[in-house]
Order: sequence, then structure tokens, then C-alpha cells
Amino acid sequence: MTNVTPISPTPPKSRFPYLKQDFAASLVVFLVALPLCVGVAVASGVPAELGLVTGIVGGIVTGLMRGSSLQVSGPAAGLTVLVFEAVQEFGLPALGAIVLATGLLQVLMGGLKVGRYFRAISVSVVEGMLAGIGLVLIAGQLYPALAAKAPDSGLGKIAGLPGAFIDSLGSTEALASFALCAGTTAVLVLWKHMSAKVRTLPGPLAAVGLATLAALVLSLPVATVEVKGLIDSIQPPPMSSLGELAGIGMLGTVLAFTLIASAESLFSAAAVDRMHDGPRTQYDKELLAQGVGNTICGLLGALPMTAVIVRSAANVQAGARTKASRVMHGVWLLLFAALLPAALGYIPIPALAGILIYSGAKLVPVRALADLWREQRGEAVILSVTAVSIVAVSMFEGVLIGLALAVIKTAWESSHVKLEVVDKGAGPVEAYLSGNATFLRLPKILDTLEALPQDRPIRLDLSGLHHLDHACRTALENWAERHSAAGTEPVRLMAA
Repeated sequence: MTNVTPISPTPPKSRFPYLKQDFAASLVVFLVALPLCVGVAVASGVPAELGLVTGIVGGIVTGLMRGSSLQVSGPAAGLTVLVFEAVQEFGLPALGAIVLATGLLQVLMGGLKVGRYFRAISVSVVEGMLAGIGLVLIAGQLYPALAAKAPDSGLGKIAGLPGAFIDSLGSTEALASFALCAGTTAVLVLWKHMSAKVRTLPGPLAAVGLATLAALVLSLPVATVEVKGLIDSIQPPPMSSLGELAGIGMLGTVLAFTLIASAESLFSAAAVDRMHDGPRTQYDKELLAQGVGNTICGLLGALPMTAVIVRSAANVQAGARTKASRVMHGVWLLLFAALLPAALGYIPIPALAGILIYSGAKLVPVRALADLWREQRGEAVILSVTAVSIVAVSMFEGVLIGLALAVIKTAWESSHVKLEVVDKGAGPVEAYLSGNATFLRLPKILDTLEALPQDRPIRLDLSGLHHLDHACRTALENWAERHSAAGTEPVRLMAA
């Protein structure tokens, strides 16, 4: 049963009636967001500070805008694979141009009020997309966990794992790195079993803090985050990169960013709405807010943002009441990036890999897939094919394959038709058509009708049809005209 955080419908008469609750929640969200911002940036192949920039923009800019009052935006693990591929293919300077175009497209869609239509996207496609991302993310982060370089393709990452594990056996650095990653993941898995007092410290922060302490105390030979400084990391997109947006490759990446970021944000909003009884999400305004945030992130050359369910859930569970909590969390990220950037240099990369492996595993809906297979196998197939396609081909093509399968499945189901033949041995043969008769099922319908005896009267009852398209109507009329043998009563078509 979903836990719902009660929100008073009649707040006290004060300018900031919930300041205490929002302040406390903002600190919790900040502590959850900090390691995730850094981890997503490092896994995406960009400076760690750019993850903080996106978190700051998501908190202060998007947080101030209307849409969903309690969900929190920032860099998301769900876009890590796509960002990494974009940086590898087009270069880091082009990332700002891609994110800028994504933001402007989201602003346009929000202005045209298409945000609500994202809820019509097949849930199986979205879950398959996240599952594929999760699998590639897990495989990709096992390489920094082994102090090795990851291959570029999803299949290459998975195929190369056995060799990477074998190579690590003779390396002290690789073994220390893997042990630190495994320890970080174990802390995250076991954290929910700790006492409530211990769990007041967010699991990701505790895991990274313990890993950093272990690396320093034991002098482990592991790689740490490279620090450049907040200002030095900001790279506005050059005009040359903006000109490349007309290219097919970069345009496809923009569309993929837009689809995935928008869908993930709006699905997150729906999930957050189920966790509290406060104001509901205004989907078009939320899409507009995400677009404004991504536009600013693009101008700063930072990572793309989405609404992030981990931070949003932490915000609600920590007792947040208004959007002030997410705005303050952005302020805390800004103060940290401005005053303590050198602290990032002590964070071990294997610890961040452990966080992302744990996050990637949560994106793979193993239990939900098993339930879906028992109840709706077609949806389970769409989910699985989407995930496998993303791993085997690429993010954009995998999502397109999933969407195409969902459309085909819907078209097939919408053309479901039943033909029942009743032959009592004497008198006319009666045939009943019900459902939706479209050209997709026409061959099967005609095969059955043409097999009926030609020397007996036939009555075809169409009153049970909800829909009869032109192709089917014409084909049935032609069949009725030519079917009966000479001297036999003509076929009778009985419509509603």
C-alpha cells in the first residue's frame, strides 16, 4: 500500500508556514543529491562540477517554477548512457548545444500543452527504456570498479566483462578498487535495514563517506574524482556546435534527450503525486519548467536534467510541504560547489561506481517483468525487446523499436474480431462477426467465410461489430455477391 504524506489543506496564516519542515527536508535532499550529482557526471564522462551545476539549476531555477511542487530535478542516472555516448561522438563542447536544443524543444512542447500526452506513452516502453539504461549502466560502471577502461558499445561492455575480471586478479589496484565498489554497494543494500536513527543520514552519502574514509585511512591505490573548479568547468556551447544541430546524428540525439527526459520527468511526477495529498502536478507547466532548466543547463554547458524519483521521494518522506525545500537544496549545492570544491577530490571513483551500479539495478524491473509476463505477455515482450535493443544497438534506436512495437500491438488489439459460425445441419448457416473488423484481420475472415458451403443459404450478422472499415465492408459485399452457387438463396448481410 502506498504511503501518503498528509498535507494540511488549511495552512497557518504565516508568510512561511512550513519553513521548519521545508528547511529540514532540503538538507536531506541536498545530502542525497550531492553524491548522485557527482556520480552521474563522472559516469557521463564530464567534469564532476557539471553535475553540481545541473543540480543547482534544477533546484533554484526549476524549483521556483510551477508544475510539480514537491519533485526535485537534477542530473539523472537514466540519461547517463546517452550523455556518455553523445560526449564520445560529438565532444564535450557539443553537449551544451544538445541540452540547449532539448530545453527549447521542451519549452515549445510545454507551451503547446503536449505535456499531458506523454502519459499516453506505453509504460512498458518507458520501463524497457529504463531497464536497458540500467543494464548498460551496470555493465559500464563495473569497469571503473575494476580500474579498467570500458568499451564504447553496450554489447562490448557486457562481452568484455569476463576478460576485465580475469585481468583484475593480478592487479592490487583493481582488487582494491573492486573491494571499495562492492563495499559501497553493500552499504546501500543494507542501509534500509539499519535503525531509524542511523537512517536519518541518507544512504548514498553514508556509503560515499565510508568509502572515502576507508580509502584515506588504508591508503588504498584507487582513482579519485578530478577537480577543475566550478567556474573552469562551465563551457557555454560554441557557435560551431550550434551549427551542427542540423546534422542527422545530433538531431537524433536531441530527440532522444527530449523524449527520455520528458517522459522520465512526467512519470516521476505521477509517482510523486501518489506519495502525498498536496497539489497535483500540472503536466504542461512541469514540462515547461523542465525545458527552462535544460535551456539554462545548455547555456552553461552542463548535464541535462530530469525530475529524479530518488531525490523527490526523499523530499516527500523528509516532510517537505512546499517547493521551498527543493529551492533551498539547490542553494546548499551552490554553497558547497563555491566553498568546498576541493572536497570532491577525495571521493573515490569506485565508490561512485557502486552508487550507480545500485541505481542501475533499481532501474531493471525484474519482479514487475515476472508479474507482467503472467498477466500481459505482449507488454512484457515490448519491455524486454526495448531493453535488449538499447543494449544491442543504441538508446535512440532501442526506444524507437519499443515505440513501434507498442503501436503495432495496439493496432493489432484494436482490430480484434471474432467470427462465429453456427451450422445446425439443416436450414441456413448463420455467421456472426463481432469486435473491430479492419483490413489487418481481413485475410482470416475471408478464409473462414470462403470455406462455408456454397449450396446452403448463409446469413452473416454484422450487428456485433463496433467498427467496420471500408476495406472490410467492400470485401464482405464482394464475397456475398459471388459466394452462392446458382439456384441457392443469396447470402444475406444483416447489419445493426
